[in-house]
Amino acid sequence: MSDTAVQHRSPDRHSERAERAHAPGRGPGPFTHTAVMAARALRISSRNIDALITSLALPIMLMLIFVYFFGGAIDTGTDYDSYVMYVVPGVLLLSAGFGAATTATAVSEDMKGGIIDRFRSLDVSGTPVLAGHVAASTVRNLCATTLVLGVALLIGFRPAATWSGWLVVAVVLVAYIVALSWISAAIGLLARTPEAASGFTFFMSFLPYPSSAFVPTENMPDWLHGFADHQPITPAIESLRGLLLGQDVGNTPWIALAWAAGLLTVAVGASGTLFRIRTR
Repeated sequence: MSDTAVQHRSPDRHSERAERAHAPGRGPGPFTHTAVMAARALRISSRNIDALITSLALPIMLMLIFVYFFGGAIDTGTDYDSYVMYVVPGVLLLSAGFGAATTATAVSEDMKGGIIDRFRSLDVSGTPVLAGHVAASTVRNLCATTLVLGVALLIGFRPAATWSGWLVVAVVLVAYIVALSWISAAIGLLARTPEAASGFTFFMSFLPYPSSAFVPTENMPDWLHGFADHQPITPAIESLRGLLLGQDVGNTPWIALAWAAGLLTVAVGASGTLFRIRTR
């Protein structure tokens, strides 16, 4: 009797497993999709050697140019021993901007190449695809930032940050890398070609220049002074500089994080809208 019952129940169990395997919502979740898309973006980056070298080498070259070519002629109005102590925090943000800009080109190439249609046929929504590009950008940027900081130490940068200061520096850097990467993703969706996307991100990479990255804002013309003081990059640079040099920063890190949160919110919302429009 029991053998007969087992034989009757076995097909039921097999059918239940089949139903669960094919039931909607039982496949990989959004976090799994994001991880897969991030791994894909990193593999693509590793094959694009030219862009990878440029994103790593350009910030280092700019830092060396400012330190050794212009550093002796720039008066920062501070008591730092050398110009390298002033300029490194700005170069770290500049590196983040250059690295995040490649996200726009990658997203635009995906939209142009038709791979997005393939992902949608596999039930992968737009958010994991874009989030994967942003996650890969964050990893690339953290590697580039570490490299830039290592070169800065070799040429005379001597930070005096505490452990808590280093932690806040990392939080501010990651916040801006993520925000700038999402902005780049939105630009990649807005641009119709990868070349246009690369051109649009120039304006984002240009933001550290009219800030306190390379010279104090007090030395700028009056018409530029106000913009430089109140744009989103300046509080981030002031936070990094004060924390790395062991100085009092007040509420500047909170202002920097508020700017990053605002930029991130706008960029994520714009990316979702633009993705729906492009894939309609």
